[in-house]
Amino acid sequence: MPDLEKIARQLESPNSKDRLLALTSLRQVAPEDAVPLIKKVLNDEILPVRSMAVFALGVKPTEECFPLLIDLLATDPDYGIRADAAGALGYLNDIRAFEHLVRAFYEDDNWLVRFSAAVSLGNLQDIRAKELLMEALDSEEVILQQAAIAALGEIKATEAVDKILTFAGSEDWLIRQRLAEALGNLKTEKSISALKFLAKDIHPQVKEAAEISLKRLEEN
Repeated sequence: MPDLEKIARQLESPNSKDRLLALTSLRQVAPEDAVPLIKKVLNDEILPVRSMAVFALGVKPTEECFPLLIDLLATDPDYGIRADAAGALGYLNDIRAFEHLVRAFYEDDNWLVRFSAAVSLGNLQDIRAKELLMEALDSEEVILQQAAIAALGEIKATEAVDKILTFAGSEDWLIRQRLAEALGNLKTEKSISALKFLAKDIHPQVKEAAEISLKRLEEN
């Protein structure tokens, strides 16, 4: 069992490396013991320390974590921290985050925050996110398209198959990989035939993702 007093002292060290190490050592600590320690550095002057602390709130769930993350998502001036908060809410897997993530997607002016919100909406696996994610497919940001394709697979939105299949010929292999992964959760005849096409892709990771998805659909 990690020494909580030692971790608390490390979190107060003037050396940011010590504070980062202390946060890392909280992995083996129970959430109710970890969160009071995480809160010590939630407003740290060093961005990587804050970023790790925000992420830690997502993987050490207590009653306090949800309101803390919602506040950071809505009000923090740093877009990186808002994006971290959106991502951590996906890890918390608390359905109360749905409306807040939707608002962040539509109202935040930073693409990284919108990307994190889309990914987390996929993690929540709530079909209500379908319309928003379909809109995200039309984004000019390729990374948002990737997130939307993945999330539509996560929420099992089979009605989206026709639209996401328009990305099968994308020049971006990561888009094709996300598509192959998503289709493994969307069992339709079109999905199976698209996966057979993607299983011949020139990129090995796209090919492998398509083969895994085909196997999953066959087993189900």
